[in-house]
Amino acid sequence: MPRLIFPEDFRKDQNSSCSLTSTNPQRKLRKMDESIKRFLQRWAVTTFGVLIATSVVKGIECQSFGTLLIASLVLGVLNAFLRPVLVLFSLPLVIFSLGIFVLVINAVLLYIAGALVPGFEVRSLWSAFWGSLVISLISLIANFFIGTHRVVREMEILEEEDRRRRRLPPNDRGPWIDI
Repeated sequence: MPRLIFPEDFRKDQNSSCSLTSTNPQRKLRKMDESIKRFLQRWAVTTFGVLIATSVVKGIECQSFGTLLIASLVLGVLNAFLRPVLVLFSLPLVIFSLGIFVLVINAVLLYIAGALVPGFEVRSLWSAFWGSLVISLISLIANFFIGTHRVVREMEILEEEDRRRRRLPPNDRGPWIDI
């Protein structure tokens, strides 16, 4: 899909005739601050979900709060890198089960996190299943209220694009499509 380029995104640069404003260091810092903030929020939500799962689900135990932080970080890394691969390879099962098989994938990832982090124990796959269900529900609810939920984030992006379009001069025909 082509990326929309707006006229105000072009600025004169010393080395070239025009460049995108993404070279602005303040803008890069602001984007980096937002991404770090989003990462820390998601990590806190996942940690809270794992904390609730360790207290609710029998078979999931954690020795200390530091271990809990490390376990939630490992779980986040597994969700970021391994989960898409597992979902892709099990896509027929996910489609056939109408998405319920994703819960099994989450359980497997929680079980792997339990095997990787010393002091964080997941005793069985059933414990991992119920724990992943609790973590998913807690994450869904907390991300919705905090604003890191995908739907809320997409709405913010659409509102930002709408504000950017309104700033165009009245005689302008709108955004350019850069192909």
